[in-house]
This record gives sequence, C-alpha cells and structure tokens, in this order.
Amino acid sequence: MAESISKRVGRIISGSINAIVDAVEDSAPEMVMEQALREIDSAVDDVRAELGKVVAEKHLANKRLSEKNKKHEELSGQIEMAVNEGRDDLAEAAIEAQLDIEAQIPVLEHTIGECGDKEKELEGFINALHAKKREMQDELKEYRKARKESDAIAAGGDASSGGASAQKRANDATSTFDRVLEKHSGLIGVGATDSAKAAQMAELEAMSR
Repeated sequence: MAESISKRVGRIISGSINAIVDAVEDSAPEMVMEQALREIDSAVDDVRAELGKVVAEKHLANKRLSEKNKKHEELSGQIEMAVNEGRDDLAEAAIEAQLDIEAQIPVLEHTIGECGDKEKELEGFINALHAKKREMQDELKEYRKARKESDAIAAGGDASSGGASAQKRANDATSTFDRVLEKHSGLIGVGATDSAKAAQMAELEAMSR
C-alpha cells in the first residue's frame, strides 16, 4: 500500500531511524543526509502535484456552484412568468428543478470547504519540508566542515593554538551532527500531528521573515 502524503511528510520531518542506523553501519552519514535531501525534494514535488489536483477540484466545484446559483435565479424568473400565464404545470416543473439544485448546492459548498482545508494543509506541508531541508543543509554543511578540519588535523596540521581551535570547531560540529542523529532516532513513531505542528512552525518562520 502506497504511503500517504501526510505520513510521508511526518516521517521526513521526524526523521527515519532506519536511515540513521544504515548510516552508522555503513559509516556514510553524509551520503544518507544527501539522500534525505533528495527525498525531501521528491516529497515536495509529490505534494505540489496533489495540491494541483486539489486546486483544480476546488475551481471546478466553484464553477459548478456558480452555474447552479445562476440557474436557480433563472428558474425563479421562469416560475413567475409561468404563474402569470396560468401554466401551473410549467411552474411546478421549474420548482422541482429548483429543489434539485438546492439539494446539490450544500454538497458543492462542502466540497469547496474541504478543498480549501486540504489546500492549506498541503501548503503547510510544503513549508515544513522546505524548513526541514534548510535545517538538514545546515547540518550537512557543518558535518562537512568538521570532516575537513578533522582530516587536516589528522594529516599533521598545525598543533599550535590555531590547530587546537580548529579541533574544537570540528568537535563542536561533530557534536551538532551527533545531536541530529539522537534527535532523529528519538522521534520515531510520530505521525501527521507532528507534521502539522512542523507546518505551523514553518509558517511562523516565513511570517517572521
């Protein structure tokens, strides 16, 4: 069974324990983080595609609602004309048509409302995924910086205070990456609720900018 968009976004935002375990076993955390970034891009594309469908459905429902309201008004005029002409049979037929329209209008309004809610949810998912991508890009940048400085020290770099400072920065960056691993592994099992919260935080972040 295909993974739902909400579950997929929730999994990406919270992190994947399987990816982290594989990274540790393969000693390739950088590769795993790069793959995670690619998955975020893929997820954004999928969410955008779903958003396009929802927007199209909402547009169609709005169009149908407008047509139904217009037809309802036309029938009102026709009913009045039929009554004035003494054609009660035609007036009754028009009234029945109006009742059919009145039965459909609430359904169309409900569809429009649902599409509006879904549209906001999907836009929130996109914002949350972009925020997650920025976060992971920063972590990957720090990790690469730490690896580069650690390699330089291991290759016999300056052992003076400058070298010690570089070592400290490398350790700090590595600790940052370690916190990412710990955070990811500690968030396993969350669902769409966390993705919704993440979407709200992303929206707040965008607002503050």
